[in-house]
Amino acid sequence: MPRPNIVFYFSDQQRHDTLGCYGQPLDVTPNLDALAREGVRFENAFTCQPVCGPARACLQTGRWPTQTGCFINGTAPDFSSPDLLAKLFNRAGYATAYVGKWHLATDSAAGINYETAPIPAERRGGWKDYWMASDVLEFTSHGYNGYVYDGKNRRVDFTGYRADCINNYAVDFLHSRVGNPQPFFLFVSQIEPHHQNDRRRYEGPDGSKGRFGAFTPPGDLAACSAACAPGQDISNWRENYPDYLGCCHSLDANVGRLVDTLKEQGMWENTILVYTSDHGSHFLTRGREAEYKRTCHDASIHIPLIAVGPGFSGGKVVRHAVSLMDLPATLLDAAGIPVPPSYAGRSLLPLARDPETDWDDVAFLQISESRPGRAIRTPDYTYAVRAEGDGYQVAQADVYYEEFFYVLADDPFQQNNLAADPAWAPVRARLAETLKEKMAAAGEPVPQICPWRAW
Repeated sequence: MPRPNIVFYFSDQQRHDTLGCYGQPLDVTPNLDALAREGVRFENAFTCQPVCGPARACLQTGRWPTQTGCFINGTAPDFSSPDLLAKLFNRAGYATAYVGKWHLATDSAAGINYETAPIPAERRGGWKDYWMASDVLEFTSHGYNGYVYDGKNRRVDFTGYRADCINNYAVDFLHSRVGNPQPFFLFVSQIEPHHQNDRRRYEGPDGSKGRFGAFTPPGDLAACSAACAPGQDISNWRENYPDYLGCCHSLDANVGRLVDTLKEQGMWENTILVYTSDHGSHFLTRGREAEYKRTCHDASIHIPLIAVGPGFSGGKVVRHAVSLMDLPATLLDAAGIPVPPSYAGRSLLPLARDPETDWDDVAFLQISESRPGRAIRTPDYTYAVRAEGDGYQVAQADVYYEEFFYVLADDPFQQNNLAADPAWAPVRARLAETLKEKMAAAGEPVPQICPWRAW
């Protein structure tokens, strides 16, 4: 069997529960649901950093934000590193292609800005055989119409719904590979369903409000809003959720189109397709300082993760806690490429073969911008700490304070924060030790964790 092709389909700010296979009652994702039945669905997948740029840096480097310096948006990794994900695939003989949102070329602290400019080849992380991207796609486009840049730094305007147009470039790349025996790694980075920054709303395709207006609100959104005092609910899910689902439905349709192309070109049987997202969205239900993400809550960190293809088959469901940080190692392992020692994650292939494989059921997160924070998510608990200082300036600290603690069996929507409850102090103490171990493994200093305090 020749080495498998890899297609990594990456959405932006997509909650796991937008997919039918994760419980969405409306018919939003028929194509992804079908892929889940064919492949492997990871029930409890969590981001490693609920901010766009840092999460992307983790995928491209296999390392934690505090190790790369990319702990906030507008920072760039060391592009000279030989162990960037695309470079490893290049050296292994793969063709590499990238389309969509990059979000790693601009380095604001150094005065380097590619937010609306073409990204030079040396800042593309090694993606070299096909390039159709924008550094900050929400600055070069809206839900409809916009532009990206090609591999020769030429502006390419597109007309139509953005997710369709970005997907068209991926289809174009696949057509260019017909008859070429060289394996490829295609990274499709959509911006949907991320809110449109300058318009402060989600922009689904026309008709989304009518098609998905009769939605059932996710339990956490309804509970958070119900708990607000009169006049204090700043959330915007009621007006935005139909368009949010419309964005997700469009992504699903485009995944379907891409799969159709792979099948028609005879590539499907030897292609691994991975679908996931960088983080979720809580629709301002967790406070304006965190906007749509940037917290430890499941609305922000619980992401969809489906893999299908060689090594990922049988309609299996993995219930262990896994991390976005595990995916670089997984992709390399699936392609038969050695995983560098610097990579922090674990290959998910053993779980894909046997979902009952022994596994460390702890997902570790670094959180920035809204706060200098750290968290772990286990099957039973969410435990998060916070340090003093500005989350845009402070990457890590020696002292943290317990900030959030939820007992998920009793509180699945994370409404009852027990971080200051003395009855749960022994459990929190054990979780604090686990968190310290995870921080040390990520190369961070082992901190002091102090009792809860008001902020």
